[in-house]
Amino acid sequence: MSSNSGIQIPSRLPLLCTHDGVLLPGSTMRISVDTARNMHLVKSRLLKGTSLKSTIIGVIPNTRDPEHDSDELPSLHSIGTAGLAVQVVGSNWPKPHYTLLITGLCRFRVSQLLREKPFPVAEVEQLDKLEQYTEGDQADGELGELSQRFYQAAVQLVGMLDMSVPVVAKLRRLLDSLPKETLPDVLAAMIRTSNKEKLQVLDAVDLEERFKKALPLLTRQIEGLKLLQKTRKLRPDDDKRVLAIRKGGVFPGRQFSLDEEEEEDEDGDDTAVLEKKVKAAAMPEAALRVCLKELKRLKKMPQSMPDYALTRNYLEMMVELPWSKSSTDCLDIRAARVLLDNDHYAMEKLKRRVLEYLAVRQLKSTLKGPILCFVGPPGVGKTSVGRSIARTLGREFHRIALGGVCDQSDIRGHRRTYVGSMPGRIINGLKTVGVNNPVFLLDEVDKLGKSLQGDPAAALLEVLDPEQNHSFTDHYLNVPFDLSQVLFIATANTTATIPPALLDRMEVLQVQGYTQEEKVEIAHRHLIPHQLEQHGLTPQQLQIPQDTTKDIISKYTREAGVRSLERKIGAICRAVAVKVAEGHKVSRAELPSEQHADQNTENKEEDSGIAAPPEMPIVIDPIALKDILGPPVFEMEVSERLTLPGVAIGLAWTPMGGEIMFVEASRMEGEGQLTLTGQLGDVMKESAHLAISWLRSNAKTYLLTNGSADPLEGTDIHLHFPAGAVTKDGPSAGVTIVTCLASLLSGRLVRSDVAMTGEITLRGLVLPVGGIKDKVLAAHRANLKRVIIPKRNEKDLEEIPPHVRADLDFVFASTLDEVLNAAFDGGFPAAVRHPEVASKL
Repeated sequence: MSSNSGIQIPSRLPLLCTHDGVLLPGSTMRISVDTARNMHLVKSRLLKGTSLKSTIIGVIPNTRDPEHDSDELPSLHSIGTAGLAVQVVGSNWPKPHYTLLITGLCRFRVSQLLREKPFPVAEVEQLDKLEQYTEGDQADGELGELSQRFYQAAVQLVGMLDMSVPVVAKLRRLLDSLPKETLPDVLAAMIRTSNKEKLQVLDAVDLEERFKKALPLLTRQIEGLKLLQKTRKLRPDDDKRVLAIRKGGVFPGRQFSLDEEEEEDEDGDDTAVLEKKVKAAAMPEAALRVCLKELKRLKKMPQSMPDYALTRNYLEMMVELPWSKSSTDCLDIRAARVLLDNDHYAMEKLKRRVLEYLAVRQLKSTLKGPILCFVGPPGVGKTSVGRSIARTLGREFHRIALGGVCDQSDIRGHRRTYVGSMPGRIINGLKTVGVNNPVFLLDEVDKLGKSLQGDPAAALLEVLDPEQNHSFTDHYLNVPFDLSQVLFIATANTTATIPPALLDRMEVLQVQGYTQEEKVEIAHRHLIPHQLEQHGLTPQQLQIPQDTTKDIISKYTREAGVRSLERKIGAICRAVAVKVAEGHKVSRAELPSEQHADQNTENKEEDSGIAAPPEMPIVIDPIALKDILGPPVFEMEVSERLTLPGVAIGLAWTPMGGEIMFVEASRMEGEGQLTLTGQLGDVMKESAHLAISWLRSNAKTYLLTNGSADPLEGTDIHLHFPAGAVTKDGPSAGVTIVTCLASLLSGRLVRSDVAMTGEITLRGLVLPVGGIKDKVLAAHRANLKRVIIPKRNEKDLEEIPPHVRADLDFVFASTLDEVLNAAFDGGFPAAVRHPEVASKL
């Protein structure tokens, strides 16, 4: 800085002690003055002085606590900066103080402290005599090389800033006009450095040492700016904040201070920030037009108006929606197959459908998201398989629980004219996940309600239609949003309560109940390890053999899924946890004697049926199982129930899976009346009347007359379906009722290992029914050996596992003759066989 070469500072300087900064030659700094000594200095020298020399003071860093003034020389730094006070501003709030604007001139060393009160005055020695450095001295040697490197780094730093900012352009010109020996001080004050680092530069009296101290600081600043620019390239949607240079120097008009980033002005124009976000959101043209129109309204609106907050919230919602942000699909089919197999056992149909979707996505990247609907009993893993599909695809997952929703605004949102309006669950879910191609799980879609507020099932019609949902319009947004890339998965327990129009838009995948073998496999692969972890146990402490697991499944649970099974395993884990905790708390060494220890062990074994700690592992045998879970809840009672004529076993489907169902009939003297009990629906009552009519019309054929033309003459029939508290309805009990009544009227016993299902007609035909897989699995669980099903249901056996098919003898019946022959030992011969007439069509 050539102008400094002509300045000679006085040999005696008043000292201003600073504690919150370091002033370097060539830089400008604001200093707050509030201590007593510094206040005296300002009042007596700066405010009363008239000459230039009276405004030159020594600024010296104070190494002590600013709350305590020190009179001793060791409390002051030995080297300081002579500064010119170019501005003094006073204030009385919150307490009297002055703010000085001081420009650094040169370094000095404190030789002797002459006076301490009312403010310190010292004899000083001027250090930076810049005239001693000439261009010739710097041209050669290490100093010249350091000077050149520092200059190039300074040019690089300024080049990384925005040259459109006037102060940056001015600083670039000053780099060429400033002497190179002044650059370390000027740039060290401009870049972001700590007080300790500035102190090291201040202490470097030797010019070569000063270059060595300041060059790493400059290099660090350049690397930081490079990293910042790289981050902005990776995240182009972020708000661009330009690095700014604050003009800080007044003397001699060419000094500046540089910050790494300008802090965002909190009092800035919010609408300008919103406008930038709107333009950076990559919205479709229709949405952008609406947002710009709302922005124009917002600018003209005073903030006190209620509409201001509503409009601002609307614009912020529009900005946060992922109009064009999407995640990249993971289309590795082999890895997907492995992941699905690890997460879920069985469920082959669902896994195959997911792999098909992945394969088609590989061939056609613009595939619209399918609408899948998993229908099956509770506890079979419909929701968890949806989560696994999202993880397989590498997509975001969002679950929307629709059970009990009875307001269409939950789906479509409220119009903005209403107080407290908000978007629907679909748009809120997209905002939450932040991408426009997540996996949405619409849980319990069969349990949607209906109320005065509209029908939410009807509102879902647009969402779940691949031909319409590319322009889904939420009432709150009032602009179309593209949902075609979203993979929608719905779950339901039954399709009976789903409106036909909604069901038509979904691809229904039936999720059947598990066989006993599948439940055992699931328990040992997933449920037992999970419950052990949940209860803080290890396999070395608790073991559940497969035979015990089979007992739990057959005797303590009767369900299609595995929820009850997991609860029973949890109960076992809790009981074992008590034993393990007791074993840790009381060991043999702590007991009074070995004899007492043995006695305690025996008592525990008698009480619980489990080997007492510390004998590990605890193996759950049938005795321990009974002690923990109590007596068996379900027992196989098939053979005992079929000891009298007039009893048959039917197969029923429920939302909880398949069940076996007993049908009982009795006769007594009467007037030919039919009594039905057991909470029957209209369809089953009609099936019972059909069965009675068919048997009466064919009584002579099957020798059921007992000497009279009508087998029911003088007889009342009582038909009962046990478990009367459970409502029963459906078309699949016809053949069972016929078999039960035929047994009653003939006095013959139905085979105890036979179950049947099928609907009948008045002519004795057997019609197909649904739920064959669930019904067959129920028969297999009950250890039955023969299953009679309609012939037209033969194709449904492909879904049944091969080992279940191998254990059962299937009889495919197309007429009631074949049903009766298969249901009774030795057949059910008819007196006269009617010849079948071939159709002429």
